[in-house]
Amino acid sequence: MANQKPLRIKSISEFHQFHNLPKPEHPLVSIVDYAKLRHANEWEATPLIFEYYTISLKRGVSKMFYGQQEYDFDEGTLYFMAPTQILRVKNNLDESLERSGWLLLIHPDFLWNTSLANKIKQYEFFDYSINEALFLSEKEEEILNNIVQNIRQEYHANIDKFSQSIIISQIETLLNYSERFYQRQFITRKITNHQILDRLEKILVDYFNNDDLVTKGLITVQYIADELNVSPSYLSGLLKLLTGQSTQQHIHEKLIEKAKEKLSITELSVSEIAYKLGFEHPQSFSKLFKSKTNFSPLEFRQAFN
Repeated sequence: MANQKPLRIKSISEFHQFHNLPKPEHPLVSIVDYAKLRHANEWEATPLIFEYYTISLKRGVSKMFYGQQEYDFDEGTLYFMAPTQILRVKNNLDESLERSGWLLLIHPDFLWNTSLANKIKQYEFFDYSINEALFLSEKEEEILNNIVQNIRQEYHANIDKFSQSIIISQIETLLNYSERFYQRQFITRKITNHQILDRLEKILVDYFNNDDLVTKGLITVQYIADELNVSPSYLSGLLKLLTGQSTQQHIHEKLIEKAKEKLSITELSVSEIAYKLGFEHPQSFSKLFKSKTNFSPLEFRQAFN
């Protein structure tokens, strides 16, 4: 089951057909009632790859598997998927429990030649894992439901030359509200988030205190995210709000701190220090050090003599 080949759904029309839904009213954008989706046993564990953007607000009993994470949608939560990401759904078969919510499907072709075509890639939550979904308050959920209803009404009406720009503006408004709500979620979960900061600091200290960095190499954002069990984009978004710095900037800050220590209290050459910090090429170390301190490693060392 774990090695089952993913089923690729290339278009919104294919999605509707897959779930035995009526044909979409618009070929490139559609809003689907979550309660009307087909939840059959034969496909419940099949990995799915969608070639379009999906924004989903769900209340119900499905368990979503994204990567190695499992998430229950027993409460109203919002999650985002970019094209070609893999999703697997496992359903609770208790049909007495009510499902509700919606899925907004947006094919990349709908964004072509619009302001959102490139901007949509700047919304980091499309790369968040399912366990990093957005928990909405009732007021926040109402705001997003109203925007989705506006989109539905627009493509229900006669399509004209204004339709695309109006729908695009509504989608962008939805994404901007979602970004605001994610910022709120980062703030309101202070205890959990500051625990992540503490763990991040420990990971960096432990890594740079390791004497085997010559073979281990430079620490990466992916390594830290894996250690913290979060996605790289979620971690950077959280850190930017809490500290004003990305994960990579935190890595560089700790690296420069260790470099300054070695330059000031040891007689190791610049190349030796570079290798001990995990750099493959000393020139890369020197370039980074100067960009962060305005001094070359040798200039910094000479200041102590």
